[in-house]
Amino acid sequence: MPSVAVKLYSVFFKFLLKHRLQNRFQNTIDEGNGGNNTFGVTSRPEETIAAANPSFTDGVATKDIHIESFTSLSVRIFLPDSCLSDSDSKFHPNSRITAQIKKADLERRNSYGSPGTVDPSTNPESNRRSSYGCSLDADSLITKSDIGVYRGYSPSADKCRKLPVMLQFHGGGFVSGSGDSVANDFFCRRIAKLCDVIVLAVGYRLAPENKYPAAFEDGFTVLNWLAKQANLAECNRSIGNARGGGGADIKKADMHRHIADAFGASMVEPWLAAHGDPSRCVLLGVSCGANIADYVTRKAVEAGKRLDPVKVVAQVLMYPFFIGSVPTRSEIKLANSYFYDKAMCILAWKLFLPEEEFDIDHPAANPLVPGRGPPLKLMPPTLTVVAEHDWMRDRAIAYSEELRKVNVDAPVLDYKDAVHEFATLDMLLKTPEAQACAEDIAIWVKKYISLRGHEFSY
Repeated sequence: MPSVAVKLYSVFFKFLLKHRLQNRFQNTIDEGNGGNNTFGVTSRPEETIAAANPSFTDGVATKDIHIESFTSLSVRIFLPDSCLSDSDSKFHPNSRITAQIKKADLERRNSYGSPGTVDPSTNPESNRRSSYGCSLDADSLITKSDIGVYRGYSPSADKCRKLPVMLQFHGGGFVSGSGDSVANDFFCRRIAKLCDVIVLAVGYRLAPENKYPAAFEDGFTVLNWLAKQANLAECNRSIGNARGGGGADIKKADMHRHIADAFGASMVEPWLAAHGDPSRCVLLGVSCGANIADYVTRKAVEAGKRLDPVKVVAQVLMYPFFIGSVPTRSEIKLANSYFYDKAMCILAWKLFLPEEEFDIDHPAANPLVPGRGPPLKLMPPTLTVVAEHDWMRDRAIAYSEELRKVNVDAPVLDYKDAVHEFATLDMLLKTPEAQACAEDIAIWVKKYISLRGHEFSY
């Protein structure tokens, strides 16, 4: 059984959650229409937010990006220090960076990390921002106040380590939670280090300001954005290589480079351009985020080659927020379980689904309804994490069983004496169970993100 501390915190947590859900439901009724805010919100005032930190002080650097002009959709990038090879140790905070760093050594690198002396007096373009958004001036690369800060400097191809990319969707019943909350920040840092991946924590729009399918569409928008980033980065690299040509080709390449620099400076995300490998993409969803991850995975399967070079190779569903009209055994036995009981979750679904569409057998809520495309046999490997004291567990297990029936690798990790969100809730993040869950996820994920010839298996 869960500890006394967990039980007491669950009572307090459920009291606050019920109060907040009822207030939002009442505000929706008073306003007459709770889904008319197109821009939307991605965080609530009660959330404690962790500031982005571009340094590798704890092994992971972070930055926030607002990726859509017309909505509040954003992502937080978690970049582990393993992306830097030994040759880039002068940008690593754990190395002994001192004031004796040779300025000439920095000046020998241009925006792409290739050799070449830069003299501002003879080359006015040396102060222009590169297509990766990095100044070529050595003083702007590293200053006394920037020691250990990774500015998006792009190493040369032979020194650049590409990492898989993981899209992470936080929990909160579609109405709360945040991609940059303290708890989610801690969890994503842990996953980035254990799995050795770049994590993109998606700050999707919350209900009731933005009802279904806003959060689901935001997830797929981020996947499309990742594909565009990969294509823009490849385009810039191709144009950069074209500069090596001769004769008339040089002027043509310079003209194209000028266009690419002007366009790419504001479009290409340097951390992903330098270190992201979208052909090894994993989706991870927590609670309601698992519903979003599953939706985005299905859309990726339907899109096929249109998402190239992005390829979803696996997904992880952590205690998914599934429900249905025909109750399962756990839904009957554990209806009043810890933290998220069934009554409150139904209220959250009422806040998320439009009134005319409300149905707990909605395809967003019940993964076992017929006609929910694409065919399950086309789904990528799917790891499902469930907890013993979670009323949603049986439906998640049933979905995993359906995947296995069509020969999809779909194991279930079942944690004893665990509760819903046992590995991601703020109070429980530092428990041995939470650490073990993250490690188990890393073991499984690495089977599908390891490079060919270096596969990781049990």
